[in-house]
Amino acid sequence: MTIKTLSSREFNQNRSLVRKAARSGPVIITDRGKPTLVVMSYEKYEAFQGKGKSLIDLIGMPDGAEIEFDPPRMGPIARHVEFD
Repeated sequence: MTIKTLSSREFNQNRSLVRKAARSGPVIITDRGKPTLVVMSYEKYEAFQGKGKSLIDLIGMPDGAEIEFDPPRMGPIARHVEFD
């Protein structure tokens, strides 16, 4: 993944360059040398957000019975307390 940095002036003058650069990685837009915005493709944004199926989505799946789900059992939670 490549990260490209452009000034706000370059961003305003050449939006097609920004779109093209965002396909390969985030584009940082600076204002007076200070990063102010990040532009990225929507697909990369979704991947960054971790948009996967939730447990609710998986439960509602017709073929959900084929998914193995065997969580580990927890040990006892109660602990012996000693008073002085």
